[in-house]
Amino acid sequence: MTTALVGKEATKRKYAEERAKRLRADGNDQYVRLEGKFDDLAIDPHTPIQARDPVKDHVTFAFVGAGFSGLVVGARLKEAGIKDVRLIDKGGDVGGTWYWNRYPGARCDTAAMIYLPLLEETGYRPTEKYVRGPEIRAHCRRIATQYGLYEKALFHTEVKTIEWQEADRVWRIKTNRGDDFTAKYVGIGTGPLHVAKLPGIPGVESFKGKTFHTSRWDYDYTGGDADGAPMEKLSDKRVAIIGTGATGVQCIPPLARTAMELYVFQRTPSSVDERHNHPISPDWFTAIATPGWQKRWMDNFVENQGRGFPTEDLIDDGWTEITRRIRERVLSLPSDQQTPEGMLAAIEDADLEKMSLIRARVDSVVEDRDTAEKLKAWYAQLCKRPCFSDDYLPAFNSPNTTLVDTDGKGVEYITETGLVANGKHYEVDCIIYASGFEFGANFQLKTGFDLRGRGGKLLSEHWADGLRTLHGLQVHGFPNAFTVQMNQGANMVSNIPHNIVDHAITVAQTVSHAEREGYAQVEPTAEAEAAWVDLILTGQGSIITSSDCTPGFWNNEGQGWSKAFRQAQGHPGGAQGFFEHIEKWRQTGAYEGLVFSR
Repeated sequence: MTTALVGKEATKRKYAEERAKRLRADGNDQYVRLEGKFDDLAIDPHTPIQARDPVKDHVTFAFVGAGFSGLVVGARLKEAGIKDVRLIDKGGDVGGTWYWNRYPGARCDTAAMIYLPLLEETGYRPTEKYVRGPEIRAHCRRIATQYGLYEKALFHTEVKTIEWQEADRVWRIKTNRGDDFTAKYVGIGTGPLHVAKLPGIPGVESFKGKTFHTSRWDYDYTGGDADGAPMEKLSDKRVAIIGTGATGVQCIPPLARTAMELYVFQRTPSSVDERHNHPISPDWFTAIATPGWQKRWMDNFVENQGRGFPTEDLIDDGWTEITRRIRERVLSLPSDQQTPEGMLAAIEDADLEKMSLIRARVDSVVEDRDTAEKLKAWYAQLCKRPCFSDDYLPAFNSPNTTLVDTDGKGVEYITETGLVANGKHYEVDCIIYASGFEFGANFQLKTGFDLRGRGGKLLSEHWADGLRTLHGLQVHGFPNAFTVQMNQGANMVSNIPHNIVDHAITVAQTVSHAEREGYAQVEPTAEAEAAWVDLILTGQGSIITSSDCTPGFWNNEGQGWSKAFRQAQGHPGGAQGFFEHIEKWRQTGAYEGLVFSR
């Protein structure tokens, strides 16, 4: 047996051992919401709530959510001549997840050229390859202003009920602000990063010091601001942060620069590759920003992560490097090994090689050998969301920063004055939760309301045994309704806005056709919906969703491939397969699978 094979088998055993430490029987139920004792953590710290009279009117299109989904759908509807569009959001302004997430260090981890929607339409040039949160929020406001989406918007408003009125063929919408209005069409774009969650640690309600979630960052307590000013009020504070995922990787470096003491509590280390961020040159941007440039860039990103062998990589980042490495390994196979089994082995070898380099990078950056060992990720790169940062690993060289690795177990319990992990008590003044969002929760839990469609049927009932849609967008029995989300569509986790941008085109084309032809309603047939679900179920899964991966939100906390979980995946041809399908579907103009009626 070769040395390389021995090393490969040993690494795979290590992967399995580390995964086993983190498996929990309670899965997603291990988390709790920001409610009850934590109601104060769920309030909006950014914008005061303004008193207003309840709204009682009618609009053509009402969209729940004023993040990228609502903004881009609203913009495309306005372009298509639908002037009467209303956004509804629990936040105090547009932006969605970027409205709430103002933690220090926040920035996009996909290149801004393809992450920020409608760059070409707004004429905006990002300042960096990976822009910071304030710039993203400003771009959201730019879209809302340019397309007149503020005019009828309702902020600090939560939908309570949306019910189909069969006689009038409109949706009736009621909110927590006393609003009671109707809309011919409704859209739901509350997104996967909508409901913040806390780890269900025993005693989590006991702590007497300061506590907040990263999506509700309290700059009054920490000092500084979302624009990057130093958090000077932490200079005499002992701070604990729980969570080392994508959010933790971004906010831990500025905390390490400002806190008197910082304790980073880690259950599973993230894989952290180099960022390679840089400013975007105005001259370079002018040269590439020819008509249709952003669609070309988005399509190129998909091609470089999909099937085939594109000759150019416009984005050239950590995401496309993952696929490029795999592609090169597969192409180098001798002809007699170019079998399905040989290709799978080559993919595995490429990933093992990459993760070995990522672990070696930890050794080259982190000075303390014990800390470095604990920061190494022992799983396939796509088992958890890959992270990219030039600041995260160096933060652990700061004398005030201590990594508390819990060997997969997490914090044991919380006391009035601190946290207990590995049998040791850590007294702190502040606990920050970088614990993410209810990615795997059902529709009603994530939105806080339910859709009641034709015959009084609830959407949660229709989806009780798994997601059922046509194209991930429309649902039989729920006319004139659109769910703008990833599942059963492109399901592209590396650039979620691409899913949104494409869905918005379909929504606007469908609605404008219905309006132009004088139709009262549109919905998919039961047969078309069932056929789409059957197609989704032919998918073979991926590394991302494999239950062999270390537990996380991408694989249902390691709970495995239930039929309902498989049913929520994307097109079996991947993002590229979905985008090719839906583009052909739109171009025919036949609206196959939909029924329009007067």
